[in-house]
Amino acid sequence: MMRSLYSGVAGLRTHQTRMDVIGNNIANVNTVAYKSQAMNFSDLLYQTTQSASGPNDETGRGGVNARQIGLGAKTAAIGTTISQAGSAQTTNNPFDIYITGKSFFIVSDGTDNFFTRDGSFCVDAAGNLVMSSNGYNVMGWQTDTDPKNANNIVKDTVTPLRIMSPENMTYPAEATTAAYMSGIIDKFDDNVKAAGGKIVNMKIYDNMGYSYTAKYSITETATAGSYAMVLTDVLDSDGISITQKKDANGDLVPSGLDLPALNVGGTIDDNYKVTTGTGTDLGQIKGGTGTALYLHYDVKDGSWIGITATETLTRDDTTGRVTDTVYDSFALNFLNDNPADNEINFGDVSVDMSSTTNVNNDGTSTVAATPGTTKGLQRGRKVGEMTGVSISNAGMIYATYDNGQSKLLGQIAAAQFANAEGLEKAGDNLYKSSMNSGDFDGIGVDVTADGGYFTTGELEMSNVDLSNELTTMIVTQRGFQANSRIITVSDSMLEELVNLKR
Repeated sequence: MMRSLYSGVAGLRTHQTRMDVIGNNIANVNTVAYKSQAMNFSDLLYQTTQSASGPNDETGRGGVNARQIGLGAKTAAIGTTISQAGSAQTTNNPFDIYITGKSFFIVSDGTDNFFTRDGSFCVDAAGNLVMSSNGYNVMGWQTDTDPKNANNIVKDTVTPLRIMSPENMTYPAEATTAAYMSGIIDKFDDNVKAAGGKIVNMKIYDNMGYSYTAKYSITETATAGSYAMVLTDVLDSDGISITQKKDANGDLVPSGLDLPALNVGGTIDDNYKVTTGTGTDLGQIKGGTGTALYLHYDVKDGSWIGITATETLTRDDTTGRVTDTVYDSFALNFLNDNPADNEINFGDVSVDMSSTTNVNNDGTSTVAATPGTTKGLQRGRKVGEMTGVSISNAGMIYATYDNGQSKLLGQIAAAQFANAEGLEKAGDNLYKSSMNSGDFDGIGVDVTADGGYFTTGELEMSNVDLSNELTTMIVTQRGFQANSRIITVSDSMLEELVNLKR
């Protein structure tokens, strides 16, 4: 009877543990990425009152099984259903990420790495991608530090992803270095025949992101089928010619500048702060005759010099196309030759004329200039401000900017384990590796390595099956009641035994 009492107590204790597991599952039915647990029982211990014996040929007696009395139940195992994914919940938050497959996010408290399926992230004040619940850094891989390989991810030891660092908030400006003209130059066009010529404008940028308008004039020459294209002026973003001098207050000086004529190697006086040279350092505007004029600006006194460049365009009578396919004209590459004086200089912009034809179009010329190559490269741009962040299915983090550019900021790494069920729960929706889960190598894997992927704007919900938990809770309750009856019945039998003394 004393054995049955202890068996009942062991049963009560074991069923209470199972109820604790069930209660925890139900409590976390709405916890992001929670993985439900299940408990299994095993018998506890046996008292052998008679050992087993085998058949005896000499006596002719058969074998007898062992006589053993059980002493209750115990917890055999508490397993976690990590491999079963929870359903996806749409949040429309771009930093909420749902992870599929058997992978885990890698997060760090600054000292140790942890693993989680909870993808509810946000960006902190320092620009780090962190868990919104506890501020742990989301870990991943950085881009190559070599600017030439900026779109390459270096899969090395994971580090915190600082996606909104100061250097990532803007995209650098770029000078316009190429352009092309397309359309028709009609010899009967009155504009082409006029002294002022057909005016063509093109928007261009310097390497600090300031925009200008280059004005070209196309006029006919004395030679049939030949036209002169001249860079006549450059206007700033306010529409004011950069040849006009400004005073110390930035106001335009009423009278125009008396600009000296320059040749290659020419020397400018100190008022213009231009040193003697061949144009290698300052840049030059190349004309069709091989001569070159400098274009130089000093931001302190607003001095500009030399805005003249001419190229002769000759028609191919067979094709009607211009024979000079590349025209080196307006120089626009701002170089800082003398930082102390804040001097700015222009370099070359190559203008491709191969798409321009000289054919009849009823007296109307349609020629137009477009910055950049025909593939849209080398157009130049202003400094870009970050306008958004997106995350691809592979965890690539991209920033977009208001100058039309995008930039790869890093990649979210994932972790996989030989036995994910062997991970230990660490609270806060976190896991840590154990001796039975396998080690984390510090680098991680691409989430797509096993066919998994990330989805933004969604979160993985708990995989608790509430109907199953409630059913198991009923079974557990009845088991607890039955074990309590063992104790009460055993107590009644002991009471009868004590009453024998009467």
